[in-house]
Amino acid sequence: MTGFLRHPALAALLLLTPFPAMAEEKAPSYNRDVRPILSDNCFLCHGPDAKGRKADLRLDTFEGAAAELDGGFAIVPGKPDQSELLARVTSHDPEERMPPPKTKKPALDAKQVDILTRWIAAGAEYEPHWAFLPPRAESGQNSIDAFIRARLEKEGIAPSPEADPRTLIRRMSLDLTGLLPTPEEVDVFIRAHAADSDAAVSALADRLLASPHYGERWGRHWLDQARYADSNGYSIDSLRAMWPFRDWVIAALNADVPFDRFTIEQLAGDLLPNATTAQRAATAFHRNTLINEEGGTDNEQFRNEIAVDRTNTTGAVWLGLTVGCAQCHTHKFDPLTHEDYYRLFAFFDQGTDVNNRGTTIKVREGEFLDAPPDPGDAAALAEAEAKLRAVRGEAEARQARWEAMVKQGTVEEDIRWEPLVYESYLTSANATFRLLPDNSLLTDGKAKGNDDYLVTAKTPLREIAALRLEVLTDPSLPAQGPGTAGNGNFVLTGVEVRVGDETVEITSARASHAQPDYPVRAAIDGSDAGGWAINVGAGTPPGVRMNAPHEAHFVFAKPVAVNGRPITVTLRHQRNPDYLVGRFALAVAATAPQVGPLEPALRKTLVEAAKTDPDKRTKAQQELLAGTFRRIDPLQSSLADKVAQLKAASTGATGVDLMVMEDLPANKQRQTFIHLRGDFLNPDKTTGPLTAAAPAFLPPLESTSTNPNRLDLARWLVSP
Repeated sequence: MTGFLRHPALAALLLLTPFPAMAEEKAPSYNRDVRPILSDNCFLCHGPDAKGRKADLRLDTFEGAAAELDGGFAIVPGKPDQSELLARVTSHDPEERMPPPKTKKPALDAKQVDILTRWIAAGAEYEPHWAFLPPRAESGQNSIDAFIRARLEKEGIAPSPEADPRTLIRRMSLDLTGLLPTPEEVDVFIRAHAADSDAAVSALADRLLASPHYGERWGRHWLDQARYADSNGYSIDSLRAMWPFRDWVIAALNADVPFDRFTIEQLAGDLLPNATTAQRAATAFHRNTLINEEGGTDNEQFRNEIAVDRTNTTGAVWLGLTVGCAQCHTHKFDPLTHEDYYRLFAFFDQGTDVNNRGTTIKVREGEFLDAPPDPGDAAALAEAEAKLRAVRGEAEARQARWEAMVKQGTVEEDIRWEPLVYESYLTSANATFRLLPDNSLLTDGKAKGNDDYLVTAKTPLREIAALRLEVLTDPSLPAQGPGTAGNGNFVLTGVEVRVGDETVEITSARASHAQPDYPVRAAIDGSDAGGWAINVGAGTPPGVRMNAPHEAHFVFAKPVAVNGRPITVTLRHQRNPDYLVGRFALAVAATAPQVGPLEPALRKTLVEAAKTDPDKRTKAQQELLAGTFRRIDPLQSSLADKVAQLKAASTGATGVDLMVMEDLPANKQRQTFIHLRGDFLNPDKTTGPLTAAAPAFLPPLESTSTNPNRLDLARWLVSP
């Protein structure tokens, strides 16, 4: 199994290439010649579906077709003239002809009749569908070239000449990595090919297969099967972080993970004994379903649709079978019954996720496959936590001085912010802005997708130590903004500052408000995986709203001399499409602020809390004062940031929640019934609850439990 994933194109070519032994035969083949005729014209009324079967005649099995019916036989092996099937398909009587005119299907043509006649004359041998037969080894030549050569000879086509070395390395590079070779790589290969062509090709293949880009190139095909997306779908297409699953697929391909393990971990890694982080992350394969967050939706409806999607995808990907036809009725053309479908469905009916709720795990970029944390992080984390505890112990005096200042109504520092004088403002997609009288810039509405803003400006200041970004509301924006998303939000993934040709290092960021899990520091971490956003959630101070003005301060590592040079500010939006800042203003300061900005909505509440006698303050007032001070106190907040970063590095948690599979406990398992006509509101309780099982026409599934689970299904799919 190890070799299957090494080159999926090879497997596809073997499946599509006719074997020389399958060339012209004297008698028609049931699978190749006869089944397509019967399937297209007869099985709808005379196939496996007992409920929809006409005249109690079944033509998809030998027993059904050769059974006596009303004194006659549809098929009499070896005797076409006595076979009612041929009489009906050649009849000109509208009452007798098959298929009936009312089906709007044309009468069989002479070629189709000839195939049926010769097949019956030869004995009417039925064959199981080729897809449900075990693979068998062919005797004789078995190289791909032998199969291709046989077909070329049959068609009278001469093989193309062997590709020259320059073309060969281009083809192999594009096929295996999706990237063109460099000129240097081409030159090296040409010289090696001239010395020993076979060795050169073999070495090139080994090098390309060892490239990390191999997994990226071939992983994208698997991600298509996994329905991979980093957003939820439906009309509220909110962000979700599924990229760790993408990384798992790439790592698995590059590590040449055997196909049986590749399958088992994706379908049931969470059910393996002592499952690792990577094995649990692999089960995100089936959390890639759409999630509906619209108001008024029925959770049970979408839970059912999720289970249907997982059932149908498993059938398509691992069985190569459109099982979805049997969601509403027994399959018309394949031997899959309505009950078979819901026994397969039962494997996925036990998931804990209901609509957008379910199991998640924290994952870290580059963690796969289960890389241990850097042991140095643990020591650094312990040191930082000790410093943070010490600083908080010393902070009482600083907080008392701050509360005294707040009591007088002075909530923030007296920092002089100098508005930038804009010289140009556009986006990477060439959208632009309107300059408003208050020196703010309002989008023209043409910026879409993941766009970056580029603002060039001047300042009269000789040096600058910090940048202030104000995000502002406007009636022209969705929900009045400040962002362009439907709810007025934005996700700012990066803030970059240049003075002339000099890149300015930003060491800290503070915001008056940040959405939970979307801190403003994520806009300066060099990654597009996170960002600053402004929605509200648990822990948001009272009175703070999303659709209101907010501001952020970005402090430089050291003051930067300007000397008349232009200042370029780039605002990046590379995470959520169309989650852009809608209206904003920029200013700079010669002195770096020591504390962060505060929400206007908090100022009055803070002053009231500070003026209240400490012994009479409510618990909410105490928490507001202490929490606000911890956030703006430069010593505590900078150390808290460092602790958070070190925790992420040492524990594997980056704040990224990856959705993974998990089943309900045994005592809370759901009962699965057939859904009449596929309607989850109409369960068929006459047949009783169903036990999860493989389709009856395939080899039985073995389980040590009376209630087989996804792990049993996964092992069955890859069993010999």
